[in-house]
Amino acid sequence: MIDRSVPRRVLPAPEPRDAAAVPAALPVRPRTGRLLVLATVFVCAACGLVYELELLALGSYLIGDSVTQASVVLSVMVFAMGVGSLLAKRLRKRPAFGFGMIEAGLALLGGLSATALYASFAWLGESRPALVAFSFAIGVLIGAEIPLLMVLIQRIRRQDAGGAVADLFAADYVGALVGGLAFPFLLLPLLGQLTGAMFTGTVNAVAGAGLVLWLFRRDLSRRCRWTLIAANVTVLAVLASATVLADDFERLARRAVYGGEVRVAVRTGVQELVLTGPRTGSPRSLDLYLDGRLRVSGYDEYRYHEALVHPAMTGPHRRVLVLGGGDGLAAREVLRYRDVASVTVVELDPGVVRLARTDPMLSVLNAGAYEDPRLEVVTQDAFGWLRGAAARDRFDVIVSDLPDPGITSSTKLYSQEFYGLAARALSLGGRIAVHAGPLATRLRTYWTVDSTLRAAGLLTAPYSAGGRLSGFAAGPDRTPFGMASAPPQDWGLVLAARDQVPQLRVDGDTPPLSCLSTRSLEDAARDAERTRMPGLPPSTLPHPRYS
Repeated sequence: MIDRSVPRRVLPAPEPRDAAAVPAALPVRPRTGRLLVLATVFVCAACGLVYELELLALGSYLIGDSVTQASVVLSVMVFAMGVGSLLAKRLRKRPAFGFGMIEAGLALLGGLSATALYASFAWLGESRPALVAFSFAIGVLIGAEIPLLMVLIQRIRRQDAGGAVADLFAADYVGALVGGLAFPFLLLPLLGQLTGAMFTGTVNAVAGAGLVLWLFRRDLSRRCRWTLIAANVTVLAVLASATVLADDFERLARRAVYGGEVRVAVRTGVQELVLTGPRTGSPRSLDLYLDGRLRVSGYDEYRYHEALVHPAMTGPHRRVLVLGGGDGLAAREVLRYRDVASVTVVELDPGVVRLARTDPMLSVLNAGAYEDPRLEVVTQDAFGWLRGAAARDRFDVIVSDLPDPGITSSTKLYSQEFYGLAARALSLGGRIAVHAGPLATRLRTYWTVDSTLRAAGLLTAPYSAGGRLSGFAAGPDRTPFGMASAPPQDWGLVLAARDQVPQLRVDGDTPPLSCLSTRSLEDAARDAERTRMPGLPPSTLPHPRYS
């Protein structure tokens, strides 16, 4: 007879055990297994930083303004890493399988991120949404790595959480250092951005799959093992195929961006140079792009270079300094004056100079300027060179033929400090001609250049090339404006001097010009003055004002 007055003792159900509390069955000793996990952390951290740097570099190249692109990529990626860390909690019960799948996904996304970004720019004309999307997705996957690796390393040998975290982050940070150094010094110069990202993805996939499928293979069910094998084989096959097709893809993308007549496409240590146009015919059909931006349009470049150079040459001009202008076109206009004794061209990228010397059509366009014995080329950063030159050399004319001030890499060359050095390098009565960006579309930038020149102690005469200047007839060897189908460009220019406000004019000693006269310069100066934005602060090295 059962005594029902005594309640039965009910044992509590066993709580599910944390995966980290279950020792792993390893094919090697625990010490060796631990070293293998830390080595994988090292490799994955290096790959993760390469993906980040790829996005930063390509985003800055395609979109411009590297400060903004760096802020977008870093902030989105750090936020996404936090999201990934939280999502990794759901994978703690199967940490080996979860880590293996995350590395496969990271290898695929990271390896193809540069290609997708370039394709978005080439065919859609906009790459910022793709930049944000890849930054977020890659950040989520990177953020999920460390929590799962923490579980795996604790399964090899239990230790206090602080020690395990210290070991993991030490390997992670050293790997990031190696990846950060490998990107600019090995991957970028040897493989380029697209193939470099694919190679990094391959290394990432092999490291992640190798750790899980060999060291933690006994933690995987048969189904999980074959799923991981299939996923990684697919990723490696996709990356290998993309690598084989990378050159064809780049050619198609260049055609989409630059048109069908890409004659030269070369990546120097400074930038990408692309020269388009037919191999025979008029050099006026040439276009030169630097990092995807149109730098020289053969069809109307003469309007810009005439307006930039010749007003500054009215007066003493025996010694002339050209900052930038590696294409030789500004030097061409300077060398038309027979009484010029020397021209010094300071160009950062030797690839531009090499192209201007050797390309038949471009050398015709610059009238063989580099063959003139009066011309000397200095391959150096203009700011650094000017710091030394300002103490030893004096020039009658300085022509600043540099990229737009809104490009971050050019900002220091439009600073008060830079113009102060240029002013010191001027001889008595010398003049500086400055390309200040488009006047019609970027008024604030243009007038900030003017304000910065004045803050450096120079007196300025603002004007432009375009608008009224385009109405003058072309000479016998020049293509008249309006003859080609390309849209007219607008260039904002400033003439500056130390001693007195420079006069915008061309005199009787000026060589024959196509579309420039004293009257056209006066009209252009009046048009520019109507747009003046007073009170703008100057741009300095610690406080750049261009955007």
